[in-house]
Amino acid sequence: MNNDHDPLLSPALKGFPLTEPALPLSALPGRHWNMLAGDLPLPLAVIKREALEHNLRWMQDYVRGQGIELAPHGKTTMSPQLFQRQLDAGAWGISFATVKQLAVGVASGLRKAVIANQVCSEADLAGLAALLAQHPELRVVFLVDSLAQCALIERWRSRRADAPVFEVLLEIGAEVGMPGGRTGARTQDEALALAAHLHAAAGFRLVGIECYEGLGAKGDSAADTAYADALMARVRAVAEICAERGWFDVAEGEPVIVSAGGSGIFDLVAGALRPRLAGQRPVLGLLRSGCYVTHDHGNYKRLVALVDQRQCIHDGLRSALEVWALVQSCPEPGLAILAVGRRDISYDLELPMPVWHAPLDSLAAPLAAPAAWRITGLNDQHAYLRWDPALAAGPQVGDRLGLGISHPCTTFDKWTWLPIVENDYRVSDAVLTHF
Repeated sequence: MNNDHDPLLSPALKGFPLTEPALPLSALPGRHWNMLAGDLPLPLAVIKREALEHNLRWMQDYVRGQGIELAPHGKTTMSPQLFQRQLDAGAWGISFATVKQLAVGVASGLRKAVIANQVCSEADLAGLAALLAQHPELRVVFLVDSLAQCALIERWRSRRADAPVFEVLLEIGAEVGMPGGRTGARTQDEALALAAHLHAAAGFRLVGIECYEGLGAKGDSAADTAYADALMARVRAVAEICAERGWFDVAEGEPVIVSAGGSGIFDLVAGALRPRLAGQRPVLGLLRSGCYVTHDHGNYKRLVALVDQRQCIHDGLRSALEVWALVQSCPEPGLAILAVGRRDISYDLELPMPVWHAPLDSLAAPLAAPAAWRITGLNDQHAYLRWDPALAAGPQVGDRLGLGISHPCTTFDKWTWLPIVENDYRVSDAVLTHF
């Protein structure tokens, strides 16, 4: 990827000081800003550097130990700086959900990607074709799950003399027998009919099989193991038949791709990403987990704690993403209003949780927030912190609170830039996002 990119930070960005001049990202460490010293306005989302770097190493070590590769989902952060860190750590490439997201990665230098989603609109097909034409070294594979999708692509190709041949993965549905689930072929017969069509059609190269297990995670190891085993058995069965019938269109010696991986039960699919195929075809197992990069304090923390138990891991992923806010009002006993809301912090899975408390004017290490403190609601720009005043003291107006989040993806998309901080909250770097 392009290491020359040095974007400009300016007061136009939420969380950047209004009293400071614009400066290039490379100059940020020289400012010696510290969030606890009040150098940056709140609310502010920050990433802890040590935890971030630990997570990058940890996940790369994990996939290496499984004999597979990592193509982390870039939609989590949509940050070229974090894509680069993931690639530098050893990632095979980056996954995306849309052609537009892919374009952000390509513009920053990415040259191997998975669009872990169906592509079928004419605008997206034209955009993907343009990217492939502009960058001959670019490799992109996307998902196909129906003959109807194929028909749309073939109709578009019939009007384009210069249309490329698209590399595709056949998606196996995770919710077989469970109506209302997400994308993916629902039965083996349906999957094989699609595979036969892709093999025979001129506009496609079937290069592998894919699934996504994440939405089925329940947080119960026995149930999750049974669910993942059944799903991966369906993936393996289709891959084996496609290999036996010669339906994979890959060059001699090139691997067939088998891919899966959300961020909650990735350990239960990782070991099944290298099935033995007819003719001893090589297989490239691609895990697509994305939220590991910053982890969280809620949903994924609970799910990955079970990964740690199943794998006997003692130093697993660490929570790296926090959103800090000011206590702006204490209007009644047991209630404080924080100047942070849905515009600043995610609430698609569960409410944020108080993690740290930094009293007004204190530069000391933040205190752990009392367990009795709870965020009970969010408005656009306000959060409601409650506690029982008979059992615990509360914060004061002007205090700072560090909030943990559940599901990092929808916190990242609320920030154009996020400072990277040391454990003392000194700013040492930053990342930009492009949602």
